[in-house]
Amino acid sequence: MSAREPVTFSVEAEGVGWITFDDPSARANVLNSATLAALASALDAAEASAAKGTLKALAVMGAKEKIFLAGADLKLLAALPDTPAATEFARRGQRLLQRLAECPVPVVCAIHGACAGGGFELALACDWRIASDASVTRVGLPETSLGTIPGWGGCVRLPRLIGVQPALEHILKGQLVSAPDALRIGLVHEVAPVAELKARAKAAALKLAADRISTGSPQLAFPTEFLHERRAAVAKGEGRRNPALLAAIDAVERGAGLPLAEALKVEAKCFGEVAAGAVCKNLIHVFFLRDAAKKRSLDGWFGEAEIAAVAAIVERRKAGGMPAVQRIGVVGAGVMGSGIAQWCAARGFEVVMRDVREDLLTRGLDVVRSVFDGAVKRGKLTAGEANSALQRIATTTAWEGFETCDLVIEAIVEDATAKRALFSELARVVPGDTMLASNTSALPIEEIGSHVANPERTIGLHFFNPVSRMSLVELVIGAKTSAETAARVLAFVKGLGKSPVICRSSPGFLMTRVLFFYLNEAVRCWEQGVATAELDAALRDFGWPMGPLRLIDEVGVDVTDFIFGELARAFPERFERTSACGRLLAAGLCGRKNGAGRGFYRYDGKAEAVNEAETRALAGVGESAGGRRALAENLMRVMAEEAQRCLDEGVVKSADDVDFALLSGAGFPAFRGGLMRWARG
Repeated sequence: MSAREPVTFSVEAEGVGWITFDDPSARANVLNSATLAALASALDAAEASAAKGTLKALAVMGAKEKIFLAGADLKLLAALPDTPAATEFARRGQRLLQRLAECPVPVVCAIHGACAGGGFELALACDWRIASDASVTRVGLPETSLGTIPGWGGCVRLPRLIGVQPALEHILKGQLVSAPDALRIGLVHEVAPVAELKARAKAAALKLAADRISTGSPQLAFPTEFLHERRAAVAKGEGRRNPALLAAIDAVERGAGLPLAEALKVEAKCFGEVAAGAVCKNLIHVFFLRDAAKKRSLDGWFGEAEIAAVAAIVERRKAGGMPAVQRIGVVGAGVMGSGIAQWCAARGFEVVMRDVREDLLTRGLDVVRSVFDGAVKRGKLTAGEANSALQRIATTTAWEGFETCDLVIEAIVEDATAKRALFSELARVVPGDTMLASNTSALPIEEIGSHVANPERTIGLHFFNPVSRMSLVELVIGAKTSAETAARVLAFVKGLGKSPVICRSSPGFLMTRVLFFYLNEAVRCWEQGVATAELDAALRDFGWPMGPLRLIDEVGVDVTDFIFGELARAFPERFERTSACGRLLAAGLCGRKNGAGRGFYRYDGKAEAVNEAETRALAGVGESAGGRRALAENLMRVMAEEAQRCLDEGVVKSADDVDFALLSGAGFPAFRGGLMRWARG
């Protein structure tokens, strides 16, 4: 068998055979058509070797640094045209993996790196599983997060391995788990140091062959009450939007009482019914959007020669041990500034945070500590790591420390005059090559950096609140922004683990413009008499995590009204500003921002209720024409039409950019695939 094949087979002198996944054409091992064909050939060779008596045991492993097997090729899954084709896709995979399960010699799977979906189903078909203790090793069945179910034996073999209830919970969560957690819940039999993984796999294979130990499944208990309760809960919750969750329950419940061969047929049928559906295709589209964001480049934003020259500069800096950015200045210790400072420090950057008063800095540091404390409680950081990160944040009411910053991020009040004055002051404090970024959500970068020497170093860097939970960052290229500045800041954003979308500087950029056109129209519906509860329920039914009026309370009625004013100034011919937010402010109803307790809703701790008593007099009297669905679709059309204008004007480059931004930064319902994908039907 050629060494260039993505799967190879070899036999050692002691009779242990090795099936090795190592696709030479890719950084990851994926079960695509070529790999599946090569696996079939490797199994042919293994079976022939076993028939000759030269093969005593078989071990399966991967040769990539971070990925054992990333599962089935999602492009194949996305291309499935209908239910029969999807069902047959599952049956082909099942038959191939069944050859592993029925191999005449014991089979051990040595897992290092991600082992996901079809990759873990392959591991489940083996007799013994050993995982490396590396942090990159994560295993499991994430298919439901993509709108489908395990279709190559996962819904059948996992319950027989660890029991119906824990298996179903794992499948419904759709998440990968670490090697220690996999050992704890029974997904693997052993965890070994990376350096010992191959030797441990070989030893286990020889022991299974010598001892003829059966690793057959125990008799399945059938938790009828649990299954009934879980089905009811899913049907009322996410099952309404993701039919794969109910399909997974069907496959596990119906298959648990059948012989394995019959259970696999049931699984394939359930798989086929959801894998060819719109939700699955939409969620796969979202997966590809998020993957593309990790590879975001400046292609199309600057000339090819300019980008190539800048790339060479960035690579030289990197080779010399100089990252694109090393030390960060943050101006403004409010919610956004402290959030940016915390995230940068947590990612290893030295940060100096400035505000005009010590009490504001103290409050900002309290916010930083609370975020770190939360990360420690969730197991994201150790207490020591959190403390070390906190020590990387210095504070000042002056400018000491800013003279050594590579990048300064401004996060003060959303006021063009104040930001302009700050940039002018910054330009006198920092070196001429220090990059100056504004966290503005709506103001064109040219307005802010108009008086700055070397304006090519100015750029927009719009984080979303809360910074610790929102992955999106809008990287806003101004008319004077240089390719080098954009490239260094883009590398910085990726280094933070954030997902960038690139925009041209213009009023509202992409996110604020599109989102607030929608919010303004929602307020108009409210002014015309659609009740608060009805309006927000319509958009939650559509799939948004919260309705538009509840979102305004969260953003702040004052901020919303200000942005409405900015958009009315920027687009006077078609943005007709509503007045309700101004009237709410005049009545002291500021929303939930900064601890306020009243807006469109009233807030008492975690409890909230529609604020009918104080807002009813400010609204009209009427009802939505056509019901909730029509209301939601009309509001989404407003959003989609404005997004299309952004595309036509070159604010962003593609519909995929729009879809990704709204999914990651605003909570557009992923099961619908994205705003533009939805609008184009």
